[in-house]
Amino acid sequence: MRAFWLLLPMGVIALLFVAVPLIYVIALSFLHRGEMMGVTGPATIENYLRMFDARYARVMLDSISMAAYTTVLSLLIGYPFAYYMARATPRWRNLLMLLVIVPFWTNALVRVYGWRILLLANGPINTFLLRIGLIDRPLKLLFTYGAMLLGMVYSLLPFMILPVYSSVEKMDWQCEAAARDLGAGPWRAFWTVTLPLTLPGVLAGCLLVFVPSIGLFFIADLLGGSQVIVIGNLIRDQLLKARDWPFGAALSVALLVVTCLVLVGYRRAGGKDLEVF
Repeated sequence: MRAFWLLLPMGVIALLFVAVPLIYVIALSFLHRGEMMGVTGPATIENYLRMFDARYARVMLDSISMAAYTTVLSLLIGYPFAYYMARATPRWRNLLMLLVIVPFWTNALVRVYGWRILLLANGPINTFLLRIGLIDRPLKLLFTYGAMLLGMVYSLLPFMILPVYSSVEKMDWQCEAAARDLGAGPWRAFWTVTLPLTLPGVLAGCLLVFVPSIGLFFIADLLGGSQVIVIGNLIRDQLLKARDWPFGAALSVALLVVTCLVLVGYRRAGGKDLEVF
């Protein structure tokens, strides 16, 4: 009985702030857009059928591909950083950990806007390249696919580094030493021993990067402009500009389904409960 009362506040919070809004969004996705604004009946699956239109399907595929590229780049950058951070001396380890955590002290929107300033045609990067003579006219760095990808990797890289670091730090280094003693070279020892032992952290990092990168629409707005549209931008536009709440709700449900599929894939791949530290 005591356990019931202890869990009751958590259950009430989950019901009010998770279950009820989710049920509301799902119910909204089966309604029609009103004449002026709002929604009206009867129930329909038209909103879900609209998502198979070539325009909207392309946006979803672009969002998934952007998330995949972001995850791969974050892994290629984050794994070596986390590996050497775990192997560093305590002094350097604390300093590197501070460098990873410090960006969280500043609002993400402000940090991404800083990249916008750097990538402007008359920004510091183009100005520096012009002054040293590497280019004769400003490069188009802002409002490109590459700029958006840069912003995504920059914003989500810590979420890759921390889980990988946790797995590397907890690894039994005697296993790697045994492989080296048995004749395995550095790369073979890494691929056959180190990487499999740190795979839970890699999977957790990939999950923490892939899922949010599908819907970070403010990065697309600031760095991608109209050149790149992701599912988050489309949902925002349907809800706030087109005022087509049912279709925006249907897109949100589709995004939720994609997230659930990623979580299922994560669990089947051997992922465990997410642990950063």
